[in-house]
Formats: sequence, C-alpha cells, structure tokens
Amino acid sequence: MHIIKHFRTITRHRHMVLKYCFKCGLYKQGLLHDLSKYGFKEFFTGAKYYLGVKSPHTNERAKKGYSEAWMHHYGRNKHHSEYWYDYNIEHNCYMPVEMPNKYIFEMFCDRLAASKNYNRKNYNPSIPLEYFLNEQDRIIMHEKTKEKILFLLNLYVEKGEKEVFRFIKKNKKTFKIEQ
Repeated sequence: MHIIKHFRTITRHRHMVLKYCFKCGLYKQGLLHDLSKYGFKEFFTGAKYYLGVKSPHTNERAKKGYSEAWMHHYGRNKHHSEYWYDYNIEHNCYMPVEMPNKYIFEMFCDRLAASKNYNRKNYNPSIPLEYFLNEQDRIIMHEKTKEKILFLLNLYVEKGEKEVFRFIKKNKKTFKIEQ
C-alpha cells in the first residue's frame, strides 16, 4: 500500500483547494473541503489503489467494476455534481438538480487543484477545461450548472487565475448565466 504517498497527494490537493477557496472568500468550504478523504472508508481504499498520476478511484473501478470510495466521497461532498441528483416528481425519474453557486465555485477550485496536482510537471491552464470537455458526457450535471462551470473554466483559460478568483469573489451571490 502507498499510505504515505496517498496522504501527501490528498493533503497537497486539499491545501491547494483551501488556498483557492480563500481567494474566493469561501473560507468555511476551504476549511471543510474533502475531509471525508481522511476517513477510514476513503483513505485506506485510496491508499490501496493509489496511482500517483490520477485518482485511485479509476484504479479501483478497473479492478472491481465500481468505486466504493468514490460513491462514499460524492455522497458527502456537495462540490460534486453527483451529489445533486434527486428524484423528480414531475418527470417520475431521477435527474440532476442545479447546484448552488457556492458549490460550483468550490467545484472550480477542486478541478483547478486536481489538474495542477496530477499534472505538476506538464500543467498548463487549458488542462482543467480540456478534462471537463472530455468527461462532460459522462458527468451527471444540471445544464445550468454545466454552463456555469464551463464559463469559469473558459474565463480561467482566457483571463487567468487572478481574474477568475476576482470574478468569483465579486459575483458569489449573483452569478447567473443568461440564456
């Protein structure tokens, strides 16, 4: 098992998200971000399936056909779009629910930190956007949530880190995408 390496990876990621959330004025979310990763269910599974260059959930899925640690994680962390999935009475089925802005902003911080953490030597600002675009068809997400995260990722590519954090801090309460 790669306990020390896994601990360093998740702690480095968490500290990056904390720093980014603080830049956005999301202090509580920064402090509480991903604490479930240190619990027994997620931590030891993550260490067992540790890869170093991508999420251990990918390796767990390859071995077992599903990731128990991932299901545990997104069920406890509101910055994941999978958390915002519920039964829709009108349509008589489960559907994505629009995420509140503060969790979309935390999701942005999380994606930025994960991209930097797993691509440390080869990182460039387009990586978080490219990853999202490659995965978007598999990600369960409300359309308005998708539009907002795409807006932030594109703003990051076009204007840079300082500008996107300034935008988030300024628009925390009023962020809307006009149709």
